Amino acid sequence: MNNEEYIKQQLCAFLKKHDIRDIPVILQRPRDEQFGDFASNIAMQLARFLKKKPADIAADIVDFFPDNNPYLEKIEIAGPGFINFYVKREGLYKQLRNILTEKEEYGQGRLDTPQRAQIEFVSANPTGPLTIGHGRQAVLGDTVASILEAAGYEVTREYYFNNAGRQMRVLGESVRLRYLEICGQEITFPEDYYQGEYIRDIARLLYEEHGKALMDVEEITPFKDAAEKNIFEDIKKTVARLGFSFDSFFNEKSLYDDGKIDEIVSRLSEKGLVDTHDGATWFLTSKLGFDQDRVIIKSTGEPTYRLPDMAYHVNKMERGYDRIIDIFGADHIDTYPDVLAALKALGYDTDKVTVLIHQFVTLTENGEKVKMSTRKANFVTLDDLMDEVGVDVTRYFFLMRSMNSHLNFDLALAKTQSDENPVFYIQYAHARINSIHALAAERQLETGRPEEQKLEILNTDEEISLIKELLEFPKIIRQCAETLEPHKLVNYLHNLATVFHRFYTVCRVITEDKELSQARLALIQATKIVIANGLRILGIRAPERM
Repeated sequence: MNNEEYIKQQLCAFLKKHDIRDIPVILQRPRDEQFGDFASNIAMQLARFLKKKPADIAADIVDFFPDNNPYLEKIEIAGPGFINFYVKREGLYKQLRNILTEKEEYGQGRLDTPQRAQIEFVSANPTGPLTIGHGRQAVLGDTVASILEAAGYEVTREYYFNNAGRQMRVLGESVRLRYLEICGQEITFPEDYYQGEYIRDIARLLYEEHGKALMDVEEITPFKDAAEKNIFEDIKKTVARLGFSFDSFFNEKSLYDDGKIDEIVSRLSEKGLVDTHDGATWFLTSKLGFDQDRVIIKSTGEPTYRLPDMAYHVNKMERGYDRIIDIFGADHIDTYPDVLAALKALGYDTDKVTVLIHQFVTLTENGEKVKMSTRKANFVTLDDLMDEVGVDVTRYFFLMRSMNSHLNFDLALAKTQSDENPVFYIQYAHARINSIHALAAERQLETGRPEEQKLEILNTDEEISLIKELLEFPKIIRQCAETLEPHKLVNYLHNLATVFHRFYTVCRVITEDKELSQARLALIQATKIVIANGLRILGIRAPERM
């Protein structure tokens, strides 16, 4: 148990004593350390329950804590009822040793019971290369998955796609026309067909394999299948370049083949939530509190995308996941509530489902929108971006802002090869620590085992601030797992790098004092461990040198 966990445990025990269950126990780190290591306003929150002044409740809480505990130096009441907790230095050094002992395991969570999570993201139909818009979603999805894995979940990364319908028919026709063009025929290429050199590339592959044998084939299947295969290979290579792979690919067509689409309509009909009029089939969401009903089967007999999404989510539910996370672009913000409404109406626990909506990306340089490539039509591909700035920078920039905010991807800053670039700023800290350790090794300055280090001599403001910042890491991982907001980990690592650089500026690591040098080497080793662990979750390298 660490200092923060001990404080929370005691506060929870105080709430239990008074039979209060509706108050969350939240601790803050004061900006000014004269106000303690942790602070809480819980006494003010309890005033309406206990019918007492917050200052009196705060006094009761202070008295509730044991006098002789191994965690707290003192507890003070400030202002109208704030409680400030001052931890014992011994606890800080003990936890610092834990970092050095646990190494790669530091920050990893353990769940009381096994939990399974499924994350669906990207899910672009195989009609073209991944764009920078897909890139933000890909990096967000993979990082959310890694955060949950660090918190102790077993995670499945899933890609949902549709290889049927009008989009795929148009794709097949696009390839067929380019194939005929390569065979020497004059063609008219419609403007609403898929443009870009990648269509010609697929057509060339067909020509290399079949020659002119497909010229008289009017059926689009061989052209569509070739396009799907090649585009999916391209997508998988792009994703692998980002540093991960999908555990499963789910084809929407299987829901039709297995009768799951018809089953959804039947089940909703049994509950009186389906009606047919104007030639279409409607989901009567107005009965569920919505402002209007939704078409789920058009008058042409073709389902709208809501219907297969309902069947897909029922399938997810029946696979027994404890958490189901969907990551969508902002264009889905008006549609997913209908899917959740159907699930709830059918008796499924929609509390298991979390929908994350990310805003769009604009690529800019010097304040101007950038068009990086025309080779693959009128969009910027994710591969183009990685070619330009590298994988680490690509991932970091997609993660450094809240997914709820529009992202202006500053290409000029992303290409900056200095610590002005925020990802390099963090990586420089890791590389600098490595170089200090290399120098210590040259001087045969061994750090020894964690339990042998005299860490208690680390007592300057800069040293204590760095230790405290390192100890925040497990809490940050827990918070990110609860809120599914990766940018909080990005912000933490940037702040940790700042605290380290401040320490490095003020405190010489290798000095004439051997014991002090060894203690400081242990401190920066712990810093290196935390930076590496955090960057690994973000899918970003922790370089040994730069």
